[in-house]
Amino acid sequence: MSISTSVVADLADVLPQLRPQVYFKSSLTALSHAMEDQVLANDDQPLVIATFQQERFYRQEAHRYRRIAALSSQVYVMAAPETEFQNASGIYEMIAFGNQDQLCWEWNLVVLGQRYSTCLACVELKNSTQLSMVEQLDMDQARPFEGIWTSDRQVSCKVAELLLQRIIHYRPELAAKVEQACQLYKLSNLSKVSQSNKGRKSTARKSKAKVNSLSKDCSQADPFAQRLVTYLQAGQHKLLRVYRSLAAQERKERLINSITMAIRQSLNTQEILKVAAQELGEAMAACRCLIYRCKSTDATVVLHHEFLRVHPSETFVQNCSTLVGQIWPLQKNPLFQTVSRHQVPVYSQPGSEFEELQLQQLAQQWQIWGWLMVPIAYQGQLLGIVELHQSAANAMAWQDDELALVDAIATQLAAALIQAETYANLEDLNQQLEALERTRSNLIAITGHELRTPLSTIQVCLESLNQEPDMMPEMRQIMLETALADAERLRKVIQDFLTLSNLESGRVDWSLETLPLQECIDLAISGIRSRHSQSEIPEIDFQLPADLPLVQVDGEWLVELLSKLLDNACKFTGAEGKVTIRARQNGGQMLEVTIADTGRGIEPSRLEAIFDRFYQEEGSLQRTVGGTGLGLAIGKQIVSGWGGRIWANSAGKNQGSEFHFTIPLIEHHPE
Repeated sequence: MSISTSVVADLADVLPQLRPQVYFKSSLTALSHAMEDQVLANDDQPLVIATFQQERFYRQEAHRYRRIAALSSQVYVMAAPETEFQNASGIYEMIAFGNQDQLCWEWNLVVLGQRYSTCLACVELKNSTQLSMVEQLDMDQARPFEGIWTSDRQVSCKVAELLLQRIIHYRPELAAKVEQACQLYKLSNLSKVSQSNKGRKSTARKSKAKVNSLSKDCSQADPFAQRLVTYLQAGQHKLLRVYRSLAAQERKERLINSITMAIRQSLNTQEILKVAAQELGEAMAACRCLIYRCKSTDATVVLHHEFLRVHPSETFVQNCSTLVGQIWPLQKNPLFQTVSRHQVPVYSQPGSEFEELQLQQLAQQWQIWGWLMVPIAYQGQLLGIVELHQSAANAMAWQDDELALVDAIATQLAAALIQAETYANLEDLNQQLEALERTRSNLIAITGHELRTPLSTIQVCLESLNQEPDMMPEMRQIMLETALADAERLRKVIQDFLTLSNLESGRVDWSLETLPLQECIDLAISGIRSRHSQSEIPEIDFQLPADLPLVQVDGEWLVELLSKLLDNACKFTGAEGKVTIRARQNGGQMLEVTIADTGRGIEPSRLEAIFDRFYQEEGSLQRTVGGTGLGLAIGKQIVSGWGGRIWANSAGKNQGSEFHFTIPLIEHHPE
């Protein structure tokens, strides 16, 4: 059966005025070795009782106790077994106690000789704040214990009696040997262990008159040893300060590394801010952590990324409400104005400062007790803000190292945001480069086809006419007509290049005039029919309202636009198909014109791309119809020139298509 009280606690019952001190493990190790060396340096045959928290600690000192046992027959070693340690009588007595026994958290060593005595009785501080920090750093030598160390014989005898009681508890067969030790070293009679509690209280009453002198004796230990312990303790305190600094640095680096890892895993700005808010809020033990993008000129911002601490108290949860989705004031917040203007962190707590900053209403509404605002800035440009809020439930002032940590995270976030924006810009540039590469490839392919083919035909016809002067008149006429037709085709290709170049460079002088749409449509259709035979083009139908208002536009360019769209519709619609021209007012100061056909249609995913230069739906190398792919690009530039808009609709392949564009109009006023 385990014993639940510690030797230190039992000793305090007997000698209540003894004042325990805190010792670090390194100090206890030095004191224990000094006590053991004292035994080895004398031939006094002392009583030696040692307790080890675990068997592994005993194994580190077993060789010393074998040497001590050679000098005395009264040596007792106690430990919690892990592998081979067990109750045994050998060169010294081994006593095993349970893994849940209070001795597992104690450090006890008693030496009672005929001419000297000394003892250690300490219990480990398991709930120490220092210990939790040390455990994180795995610094075993800084484990703190509380207890006494003294050379007073009466105190040493009392500690020996308490330990001998435990020895008999675990190994009753040693009662005779223990009794012999009590007689030899003048200890109390321990034959009736069952009455130990009663005897302990009686001893306390009898010892009450001696307490003052015992306390005095405990404080007057060997001056040299006392100075040595003081030196060790001071050194350990210095180490603890170093450990705290290392712990703070390690926490800072861990947090920065976690955010850096998030940056490397994702260049998504929203994901970076989400991870940073969660990690920073946890590390700072804040009630709320907000991270948001903003500029110094923004009046408000909508909050999306928040860490909100969940507290077991219901009141706390209700008071510390989420701000996600809220419109957060910036320009009316003096803290933000200070941060934006000077780009330095601002930390404010309740009191006169809140009153001066006129933040009481906002602080009361959202239960903000402490308010830290840190800028996310890069080269003097404000990119965002980190806000940390404290509530009354977790009210404590942040330390300088914690504020430095938030500042370091803000610097890291600034670099991350710039990196993400740079990556987005690179993606845009890559897309533009890909578009330019497609344009270059299409230009080469189209130029090779649309320029080389007519040139080759013209060259063949002219060579034939030159080499055969006696060619039949009919054949000569065919050759001339073919060369003239291809020369005209070549002229149109070059004209399209020049037209698009002039439109894109803004070198076009627009001659705006007021005219009816019907007149321009008639001119465009006449041009189509003059270039194609009636059997080659589909039926062209009109659906124009009679009261259609006049338009204000450059007539020549409007005819050019209509010709391009009609030519495109006829090209992809067979002679059996139909092309329809419609017009309507769209409710504003614009007239919407639609040219619809029943031709091969366009894939919906390509409706935006068809207005790009040199675009060929079939591909530049797999075309069944001619053309440079510049007609719709020219049309887009023409419409943009007068402030209109052009777009296309199609349900897909072989389902026809519709092209829409808008023209500025002038309302018709009857006389």
